[in-house]
Amino acid sequence: MLDRDEYVEQAHLFELLYEQAGTRSPIQDLLEQLRHEVLATTRLPMAMEYLLTEVRHSGLLGPAMHQLSHYFTPFQTFLIDQSELDTGRFLMHTAFKVMQSEVEYRVKGASQAGLFFYQFEVLCRNRLSYDLGLTAMSGDPLYDDTWSQWILKLRAEVGLIDFADLVFLASEDYRNRLKAAKKAEEAPVTILFGEKEGRIAFANRRKDPLYLFSALQRHLGYPQVPRPKPLDENNELIPQMARRLERLEARIQLMEEERRQSLDITKFYEQNKHRLRFPD
Repeated sequence: MLDRDEYVEQAHLFELLYEQAGTRSPIQDLLEQLRHEVLATTRLPMAMEYLLTEVRHSGLLGPAMHQLSHYFTPFQTFLIDQSELDTGRFLMHTAFKVMQSEVEYRVKGASQAGLFFYQFEVLCRNRLSYDLGLTAMSGDPLYDDTWSQWILKLRAEVGLIDFADLVFLASEDYRNRLKAAKKAEEAPVTILFGEKEGRIAFANRRKDPLYLFSALQRHLGYPQVPRPKPLDENNELIPQMARRLERLEARIQLMEEERRQSLDITKFYEQNKHRLRFPD
């Protein structure tokens, strides 16, 4: 676990990277520009220097973050790795926004349950790999051994068992129901979630998981998961119309010259002579 000052500066850095990523500037230029804006009394400037060196060498952030596993969490490294894949399904500016919200939650005092639901919802909404994502989540320093083992076990159960059932079976509400039925000794359970989480999960069984995430976010107070924004095609509409008007004007001009019998096709010879083949 890092000091609170480190998380505050990480949140500031990820916010700046998210805002500047929309300018389509190279990531090395952004790191070069922003490394002077973070607090020098933290270890973040040194981490940024290492990231900058690796980006200049390989063009990727992921390998450097793997080397800085004592500073960046495995889930942060996983998000950057996914954003640098060739598929392009998960964009880097989305990863920066997710990381910013997560670090801000840590600054406010993240709970294990709240952090788990936030990270798992990130996997679901962005259609990331459950196997790799849950493995990265299990290595977070906020989780104790019981949490890490349960998250690793979840890799084989998610998709086969309803997620709401998995949460309910690991909750205080489930144990209370067993005690009421006098079956607590017959079915020992691992308790990770409170009674509130168990009731919410039980109420959302066999429903869309998004309803479960929405209810948990409202009651546990963890940040909303950033969602990918649809591309705004209006930004490209005016340049496309301008290019089409230019082509139309050129065609109309050629038609008018041809109608007046003043079209001189020799002016196209010089610029297109490399496309013409004359017989010997």
